[in-house]
Amino acid sequence: MPNPTHIQGVSIASLADQFGTPLYIYDGEKIAAQVKTLQEAFSAVPLKIKYATKALSNVNILKLIRNAGAGVDAVSIEEVKLGMMAGYTAPEIMYTPSGVAFAEIQEAVELGIMINLDSLPLMEQFGQTYGGKIPACIRINPHIMAGGNLKISTGHKESKFGISIELLPKILETVEKYQLQIVGLHIHTGSDILDAEVFLRGGNVLFEAAFRFPDLKFLDFGGGFKVAYKPNDVSTDVMEVGKKVGEAFQAFCKQYGRQLELWLEPGKFLVSEAGYLLVRTNVVKESPSVTFVGVDSGLNHLIRPMMYDAYHSLYNLSNPDGEKSKYNVVGYICETDTIASHRELNEVKAGDLLVIKNAGAYGYSMASNYNSRLRPAEVLIWNGKAQLIRRREEFEDLIRNQEIIEF
Repeated sequence: MPNPTHIQGVSIASLADQFGTPLYIYDGEKIAAQVKTLQEAFSAVPLKIKYATKALSNVNILKLIRNAGAGVDAVSIEEVKLGMMAGYTAPEIMYTPSGVAFAEIQEAVELGIMINLDSLPLMEQFGQTYGGKIPACIRINPHIMAGGNLKISTGHKESKFGISIELLPKILETVEKYQLQIVGLHIHTGSDILDAEVFLRGGNVLFEAAFRFPDLKFLDFGGGFKVAYKPNDVSTDVMEVGKKVGEAFQAFCKQYGRQLELWLEPGKFLVSEAGYLLVRTNVVKESPSVTFVGVDSGLNHLIRPMMYDAYHSLYNLSNPDGEKSKYNVVGYICETDTIASHRELNEVKAGDLLVIKNAGAYGYSMASNYNSRLRPAEVLIWNGKAQLIRRREEFEDLIRNQEIIEF
């Protein structure tokens, strides 16, 4: 993957002058193109895309994705409200909670949002409260281990997510007890899934269970498509996945006796490669064994390298032709805070701008104020124009909700 100096004709370096650093930058055309790619890959089936809002939840990104033709999947009532702020109607939003208070479920129902039932106790409470009046979906745990990291593998036997497929008799008993109106079944096996066979294995679990639910309108295959992070890395061949899963889905629908919709919940696939984190070098510090590049950001802005041991490519925007050396790029947080280890970069000097790639997903959305640091600004590039979509925090934002008492 090339190291861009411009995005849609806009100089990345100029953005540092205009908006400061650290700075999240999103290429809106790339996001729209990713939506289109999925639509083309699954063109043989009735497809609905539900963007996993948790990946990047800025309202302007949600508006862009809505305009591109995708709905949203929310995992909190706040994400539901963000979706509605972005112009989504209730039928365009799926709410997939995990262990939330029932009051949050009730609030979503009052807004007209479909609930994805994640546990037997939730099914019970939902049934006691609504009976069969409110259509709902059921999240199945298919007992499939898949994904790039255990923390993002959500469909294995010991995962907290969904209702074990082994409990299908109990699920059916609860549906019958309350005459629940089940219109969809859902699975999500994890993130960074490369092989179409994993989606097919999950699909087979859905297909087999689906015959026990006569009133289905859709099957939701979740998301988890892998994107390329490292040099020469591979990403999911979504065209192959679309072809194989689409064929299996249509064969199932023929057996089921009715055409259903196929739903997908991509998050990282839509926004990861569209995002960049622009940082400035504060210090280059030599030690006997390694040279550290200290930048004006850290795990408070991009936690993935420390939390998931995730690899993010990065490059020296200020010195693209300099002699290469190996560096440890580290943040300014009082914690082991490594962004990249033993990484070969063009010579780095204090003041140089570094660009961290693949920062669109789970970057800003997982950012914090750790060390009482402020969160960065966000900029969206659309139609060749850079627009501020979130201002940089100031100290007043840090203490806004603190109540100062007297001693």
